[in-house]
Amino acid sequence: MHKSNRAKPYLAFDFGAESGRAFLAHLQSGILTTEEVHRFANEPVEYGGSLHWDVARLWYEARKALAGLEATELAGIGVDAWGVDYALLGRRGELLQNPYHYRDRRTDGVMAEVLKKVSRETIYEATGIQFMPINTLYQLFATQRNSPEVLAAAKRLVTIPDLFNYWLTGNAVCEFTNATTTQMVDPVKRAWATDLMQRLELPVDLPAPIIEPGSIVGTLLPGIAARSSLAGTTVIAPACHDTGSAVAAICAREGTAFLSSGTWSLLGTEVDCPVITPEALRLNFTNEGGVNGTTRLLKNVMGLWMLHCCRQSWTAQGHSYDYGELMELASRATSFRHLIDPDDDSFLHPPDMLSAIDEFCRRTHQPGPHQPGAYVRTVLESLAFKYRIVLRNLEQVSGTHIEQIRIIGGGSKNRLLNQITADATGKRVLAGPAEAAALGNVAMQILATGGASSLQEVRAIVDRSFPAAVFEPLETDKWDHHAERFEQYCDGIYA
Repeated sequence: MHKSNRAKPYLAFDFGAESGRAFLAHLQSGILTTEEVHRFANEPVEYGGSLHWDVARLWYEARKALAGLEATELAGIGVDAWGVDYALLGRRGELLQNPYHYRDRRTDGVMAEVLKKVSRETIYEATGIQFMPINTLYQLFATQRNSPEVLAAAKRLVTIPDLFNYWLTGNAVCEFTNATTTQMVDPVKRAWATDLMQRLELPVDLPAPIIEPGSIVGTLLPGIAARSSLAGTTVIAPACHDTGSAVAAICAREGTAFLSSGTWSLLGTEVDCPVITPEALRLNFTNEGGVNGTTRLLKNVMGLWMLHCCRQSWTAQGHSYDYGELMELASRATSFRHLIDPDDDSFLHPPDMLSAIDEFCRRTHQPGPHQPGAYVRTVLESLAFKYRIVLRNLEQVSGTHIEQIRIIGGGSKNRLLNQITADATGKRVLAGPAEAAALGNVAMQILATGGASSLQEVRAIVDRSFPAAVFEPLETDKWDHHAERFEQYCDGIYA
């Protein structure tokens, strides 16, 4: 790549549950521009009856991206990825096993076992994190129960983005925003919840030390950057949790909620301190770490992974649809005929998503969708109804009236979902940026290197560079009419 008089660019690695990307970002005259320099699939592998991430392949792809930039002088490198999953390092720093995928079935029923040892109230008071069977706490408990010899051999636990930071720099640390997704961090002390871990007989000295977002992890190892312009490049921990990075890119507080829309839907708002109350526990809200001392008060909801699985089923049947075709079919399908609870356990890891939707409709005495457009409409409308409920509960827990929703992530490009989200909630929707995680990753790198003086300034740069699309609510009365029926399905009242 030829050199110019422009300031050094930043490199952001954004590892998602379905794909990974490497973005080169330039900040020039207060405008941020990005270029995708490498994209690759992230496909889990199944062996021995277990589901794992292929992190060696992801590392190969990351090295491939770096190799293509050997003539480029970078201002910094940052990594963000999904939460809850972890890697175990041995005495020599070696990876002991391919990290488990959070959808692996070894955690089925484990949360109930943990709650027999430590009460729900105690765990929530210690961590402020939403109860989900995929959380690291239950994964690690399952490993301790099923494979104690693996934990005995482990010297360090790091989360997935921390693993790549370790391979880049040789320094094993856990960045705070991603560490909070483990349900093993005290969000007030911003340290590991060692008392909770001890009560569950989990090794308290195993997790790597916690660092704050915006910290310098180290510099590229000589074996990676030797004899190239990358030598000495600083590796910066942004908000290493992808949603943490996405929220770092925008302003989502004081009347604005964020909706990170992708494989999962994460709906919440940014607050100055954790909200750990009986009401927050009852409604199962989570307090995940944010940047600059903030907290992301949110709820995890099943997301567009359901559509991804539907597409896989149709492809297996010999019918390939792209998302554009499916949205067109859904726009012509009849509204409100089939409603499902996206967070029903039957949708977490079904063998076939279409069959799982059919079965839910059968249990709730609804007709089955049958046609692709009807299935897609079912998923989108059900997600929008779920957002409506979560938003109402968010206002209750936070004590804040929400006036608008900022949809970020890949799902922000789905205009049909954006509009029905506005219709279902009665709130204005601001959609974009789609690559918010990568932009927030870069934003924290800019802050760490002195390219901006405050979080507000760098967020203004993102807003200026990537204007949001606006969707006003329409026909909200139709959604009001069907809301009670949907809530019955969520409450398990099938009559």
